[in-house]
Amino acid sequence: MLRLTLQGMRARWVTFTGSFVALALGVGLIAATGLALAATFQAPHRGPERFAAAPVVVRATDTLRVSTPIGERTQRLADPRAVPAEVAAELARLGRTVEDRTFPVSYASVGGEDGEGAAAAGHPWSVAAATPYRLTDGRAPRTPGEVVVAVATRERDRSGGGVAVGDRVRVVTPAGADNRTVVGTVAATDFETAVFFTDAEAAQLSPRIDALVVHADAAAVRKAVRNAVRGTGSGIDVLTGDQRRRADPDPDRDSEALVSVNALLGTAAGITCFVSVFVVASTFAFAVAQRRREFGLLRTAGATARQIRRTVFAEAVLVAVPASAAGCLLGAVGAPPLAAWMVDSGVAPSWFAIGDQTWPLHTAFWTGLCVAMAGVLTSSWRAGRIKPTEALREAALDNGTMPPSRWLLGALLLLAGLGLLVWSLATDPGEALKRKTYITRPMLLIVGFALYAPVLVPPLVRLVTWLPARLAGATGLLARENAATGVRRTSAGAAPVLITVALAASLLGTTATINEAKATEAATQTTADYVVAAPGEKGALPAPFVTQVHSIPGAAVSASRSTAVTVLEEGVALVRSEARAVDPDALAAVSRLPVASGRVADLDDGGIVVNEEWLTRTVGQRVRVWLGDGREVTLRIVAVLRTGTGGNGVYVTPRNAPGAPVDRVDVAVRDGADATAVGAALREAGAASRTTVLTKDEWLARSHPRSSESTRLGLLLILGIALLYTGIALANTLVMATSDRVGDLAVLRLTGATKPQVLRLVAAEALVVVAVGSILGAAVAGLNLLGLRGALALLSVRSPLVVPWGGLGAMVAASAVLAVVAAVVPALTALRTRPVEHAGTRE
Repeated sequence: MLRLTLQGMRARWVTFTGSFVALALGVGLIAATGLALAATFQAPHRGPERFAAAPVVVRATDTLRVSTPIGERTQRLADPRAVPAEVAAELARLGRTVEDRTFPVSYASVGGEDGEGAAAAGHPWSVAAATPYRLTDGRAPRTPGEVVVAVATRERDRSGGGVAVGDRVRVVTPAGADNRTVVGTVAATDFETAVFFTDAEAAQLSPRIDALVVHADAAAVRKAVRNAVRGTGSGIDVLTGDQRRRADPDPDRDSEALVSVNALLGTAAGITCFVSVFVVASTFAFAVAQRRREFGLLRTAGATARQIRRTVFAEAVLVAVPASAAGCLLGAVGAPPLAAWMVDSGVAPSWFAIGDQTWPLHTAFWTGLCVAMAGVLTSSWRAGRIKPTEALREAALDNGTMPPSRWLLGALLLLAGLGLLVWSLATDPGEALKRKTYITRPMLLIVGFALYAPVLVPPLVRLVTWLPARLAGATGLLARENAATGVRRTSAGAAPVLITVALAASLLGTTATINEAKATEAATQTTADYVVAAPGEKGALPAPFVTQVHSIPGAAVSASRSTAVTVLEEGVALVRSEARAVDPDALAAVSRLPVASGRVADLDDGGIVVNEEWLTRTVGQRVRVWLGDGREVTLRIVAVLRTGTGGNGVYVTPRNAPGAPVDRVDVAVRDGADATAVGAALREAGAASRTTVLTKDEWLARSHPRSSESTRLGLLLILGIALLYTGIALANTLVMATSDRVGDLAVLRLTGATKPQVLRLVAAEALVVVAVGSILGAAVAGLNLLGLRGALALLSVRSPLVVPWGGLGAMVAASAVLAVVAAVVPALTALRTRPVEHAGTRE
């Protein structure tokens, strides 16, 4: 039996080579994405950075801790409190202390282009001794108006346009914009961009103490802190050793960076695994189906059904084991370049690299082996059950019948895909907008449509060839009949195209539609004529600018603050919601919020506006929440907003957002006011403080882009890997199919067809295959996008569907070109031999 297996593999080397290539590439993709995914499971360990030279750091806690029946739950605070003055005074008795203040600033060269300048963090100079910052040029600031700035090494060259000692810079602080002199420079770091002021000026700009560097025994510091805060309820952290890392700016930035990379690679790995499994199983099943006549001859010669199955499985093992091993090698070689591309494109942090994990290789190897076995299982079982005469009779064409198991499995997958869609629309329409949902559902529909291919292919072939079959010549007619009777061959070739179109249209169309819906929602809710937002996540608008804007005649102004509230749901889940602190009357003049119940105008210091995602969402109910600074309060729900696309947050009053600076100002021109004068006065105020003033349309274009760079690169990574593989699989399948039909091509030549006519027929059949796959893929994508459209309608978001016609057209065109080349090249090779020598070649 082994000798017979090897002889069969030698005779059908093209088929087995195609199976080897498909499996090796599939395993390689799984291994490469798996290795990259494994590298995201643990961030590198970093010691203290900003306060690396501080013996003890004291600061107000930035973490909310709540005890629940299942343990303590934590959340980061949006607006941590300042270190109390009494604590600072008590610690000063123990030894020398240095007060640290952190406040948002930006700076740009005087005479440079108008704009906000480079975002930075302001600090008093005295704290620099406890940090890595050391003077590289100049001196420390001594008087108000002098600053020390952090610059990269390459910026010190004046020819590069960098800041140097003696330069005059326009610095924007919470107190406004002023010209200052750079008297010193320090080396830049990767955790912040620092600007240092004199201690006195820093205290004037930001009176609150954010941290204290204490030169005293840590135990004594802890005891003093306990005595100072006893009975006040203030949470104070005393940090030493590696704990000082918690006082760094954004200490969790490495792990947070890995969260997005992990989500991206997890999605890529899931899609890659699905595509690889689908294509490999389809390729191996097609390779077995091609040999039905051969199996019929073996059955006629006396081979039992068990021997046929054993032969098929032996061949699959002989191909799958080396192919899976080769795929693991490809994955190990390809993972580092993948990680390097992610770093270069900004998708991953600069330190991201492939680790020494080996489990992704084991997973990829056994996945490839199991998928190959699964791919031949059904086909070999069916081939072994067919009687010899039936096998010989069916070898010429496919009858299009499907076994009951395939009907059942296809129905289950289609019902699962459609059922999940209907269920989400009925229970939680917002679920349809989540990436996990709109990626998973097309997979179920893709497999379901692929299983029903024997039933769907014949009518689709007749549909796409209806006009060509009626044109002069026999090419269209022959292409139709060949594609319709060779159902397995057409289905195997259409499968990669089905995946390409379905995934591309679903992912690109869904993300584009959601982006459009978010932009439409923001445009509907914002009635302001101008929007001014502070740069960065923790930026603040200068107080003089805010004051000046409020004094502009004819302007309705709403100044708001970013904060957060946290609620304990079901007694165990600590859920944080982004919030804005607003004046309700001013907000009404510049917005049109989607209120489901209640009135936003009723918002006061004892009230809160929530959305429908909250567990407690009945107007009039009281809900216990923790504010941005950690204070626990009970507020009355005055209004409930619709969920929308997920961006409708929570609203409180400024009194419930202590410590949060004004970071956004919305301005509407009052009825009867001079819009030109209001706009001019607003821009004049912005120019004076180096604050960018945007019209509503400009703000929408900047804050709600149709596709962000990170999203675009992420989709490029996900689809690029999957579509590259499906393209190779398409070419591989058509090479296998065409090489197996040399006998048919020879018969055509003997009946009088010329070489160009035969090649045109082969090309036409390839185009039919692409057309069938495109229609099936479009059907899957259409169902997915219609489900998304229904979800948006239920969420009260009126936004059109966005179909990426250009991208889809390019992908279909590329698939068509690739299919024609993959089919014509082996046919051209076969036609070089005299047709009489191939006329008797078996299929």
